[in-house]
Formats: sequence, structure tokens, C-alpha cells
Amino acid sequence: MKPTPVTLCFLLRDAENGTEVLLGLKRTGFGTGKIVGLGGHVEVGESDAEAVVREVWEEAGVIVRQEDLAHAGVVEFLFPSRPEWNMYCRLFTTRRWEGEPAESSEITPEWFHTGALPLHLMWQDAEHWLPSALAGEVLDVVVVLNEDNETVASVERLSGEM
Repeated sequence: MKPTPVTLCFLLRDAENGTEVLLGLKRTGFGTGKIVGLGGHVEVGESDAEAVVREVWEEAGVIVRQEDLAHAGVVEFLFPSRPEWNMYCRLFTTRRWEGEPAESSEITPEWFHTGALPLHLMWQDAEHWLPSALAGEVLDVVVVLNEDNETVASVERLSGEM
């Protein structure tokens, strides 16, 4: 079964205490109740960049342009007990956008310092790759989840440092 193509985009800004990233509390669907990055499924006929621009707009009301996206790598999520959940996730960062993030039916956005990420409120896998991606590494990571579809069985870094 081919993994579902998805995207994530991390908006980054400079603050008094360093760099902040926009994450959001997931209100509906896959991952409800967790803090997540903005993004989602790539629709048929869309490029990864087109999908992430659309998703950021839908989830936070912010306009991101494709030319302002920086490729941050790929994370492949494998769910051995639920292979239909497998995802191939293209990561992007950006420091340019228009508008102020606003709550939607799907996401309640919030800024977090990149050195104090709310990892205990996120999918467990985030601790293995998100800090590196936000630090500017371009990643190629495979995350295998346990049978509970929550906890991490293994993380393989195919490129980038760990």
C-alpha cells in the first residue's frame, strides 16, 4: 500500500527570546487533541508546495507563497498495524507570509519557542525530528510506530545528523 502524500509547514519568526514556530492544537480529525504542525493531505493534481500553501490558508488563515517555502526534508510514517495510515510527509519552513494566524474549525494556532517545544503534547515521533528540522537541517527520516499507533518503535535517519 502506497503511503498517503501529506505536507507540513512550519512558520518561523524572530522573537525577543529567539526563534518561534507556529504550531496548532488539532481540533478535528487525525490527531485531535495533539499539538501539530500546519498541513495535510496533498490533493490529486496538486504539488506538495501547492498543498501546503492551501492547507496553511485553510487551517490558520495565513497566505504563504510557494517561492517563500524552504524544503526541510521528508518524514515517512509507517503504521504496521494500520498500513492505510502510512504517510509520506514533505516538510517545509518559511519566514515570510501575509496575515495573522487565526483559529479555524481544524486548528487553534499558537507560537512556541523552538527551544521549548511542547513535545509532551505532540505525536511522540516529533521529538526525533522536529527540533532538527526547525534548526535548518534537511531530513530524510523513517518513523515506525508501535501497534498502539501512538508510540515510536524505531526512527531511522537516512540523511541529516541525529
